[in-house]
Amino acid sequence: MKQCTHSDALPRPEPEPLNPTCPECLRDGTHPVQLRLCLSCGHVGCCDSSPGQHATGHHKESGHPVMRTFEPGEDWRWCFVDHILV
Repeated sequence: MKQCTHSDALPRPEPEPLNPTCPECLRDGTHPVQLRLCLSCGHVGCCDSSPGQHATGHHKESGHPVMRTFEPGEDWRWCFVDHILV
């Protein structure tokens, strides 16, 4: 079974969110569909169902591998590098 090779290197405790919503969506005047939290630095970005796909864009620019949902009532993580739920 495929495993994430990045989750063990994440900061503990996880970083505080830098924003309550996606700052790029605010800047662009678009609406984030779902929010994601970068577990390396605390960047909040929108998911790939949003027009800007800013969480994925953050990963591509920063190389930060793992994010988690930033939606109330949800509890999952995604590794962009290993393409797996963590």
